[in-house]
Amino acid sequence: MTVMLSIAFRSLAYEKAEIQRKALQMNLKLINKDLSDENNLTAVTEFFLLGFQSSQCSRILLFCLFLVIYCGTICGNLLIITLVSTSKNLHTPMYFFISQLSISDILVITDIAPNMLHMLLNNGRIIAFIDCITQFYFFSTSEAFECFLLAVMSYDRYVAICNPLHYTSIMTNALCAILTIICWLLGLSVISVYTITITKLTFCGRNIINHLFCDLVPLLELVCSDTSLIHLEMYILGFPIAFVPTTIIVVSYTYIVLAILRISSGSGRHKAFSTCSSHLIVVSIFYWTLFSVYVVPTKGITLSMSKILSLLYTVFTPLVNPIIYSLRNEDIKKAIQKTLHKRVMW
Repeated sequence: MTVMLSIAFRSLAYEKAEIQRKALQMNLKLINKDLSDENNLTAVTEFFLLGFQSSQCSRILLFCLFLVIYCGTICGNLLIITLVSTSKNLHTPMYFFISQLSISDILVITDIAPNMLHMLLNNGRIIAFIDCITQFYFFSTSEAFECFLLAVMSYDRYVAICNPLHYTSIMTNALCAILTIICWLLGLSVISVYTITITKLTFCGRNIINHLFCDLVPLLELVCSDTSLIHLEMYILGFPIAFVPTTIIVVSYTYIVLAILRISSGSGRHKAFSTCSSHLIVVSIFYWTLFSVYVVPTKGITLSMSKILSLLYTVFTPLVNPIIYSLRNEDIKKAIQKTLHKRVMW
């Protein structure tokens, strides 16, 4: 009996020791998991951009298409910049702003397209954290600059149509340069606030970005820390970036339309409207694509549709801007013909 009790106590003691050992192992695993999770919070040094996940044949076709678009965009916008710089007839505020728009378009598509072409060839791409943030910064700065510049261009058209007698005294070369510098400084400063805040966020878990480039919304989906500050900045700084320029454009074109309607002759109305129709088309395309991605709720929109919408304002808009201004503008067409004639004669 004593022997049986001794065996029973030893068995209970063994079971108790085994339970304690397993509990200790479990605690060690939990501690290691916590340490691993903590390390993962700061260990994300690169991202993987998925791009378009499709068959190799489809990706090759898209590569050829985007390569043609990229080359055409660069050539078209460089042509606009060259014509405005060399043709004396185009040394006016309107064409100066158009050349600045072309510079912005070149920066946008150069920031996006080469990386996209690389992704199409390799079915995705690994991008370092600093490179991702740099791409976001330059892309967003160019887009913010374009928002402000389109508002300035609408004001220029307002002065030209509603106050033509004082146009040259108001829209001087100095004022045009100052307004352009202000647009760039506003874009750089506002986006710098976003960028600095993003670099202070903690990225963990998945490092896969299911998008075509490093944009704000896909980046925020990978953040593990509190994002309330960046969302607050989006609401506060989004107002001067989007809604203030939009208000200026709407008010300017309201006065422009009213001034055109007061013109008695049909030819006079047509001439007045033709001076701002190209800009109005560019504004409509740019803001429609921009608002469809960042302002309109994205619930129900697939990832593929979101990528296509992103392509509209990063690839499509820089391509069509020089086409619109060259095909619908007699001065630019004359400058092109004059330049080609000089080359042929030479």
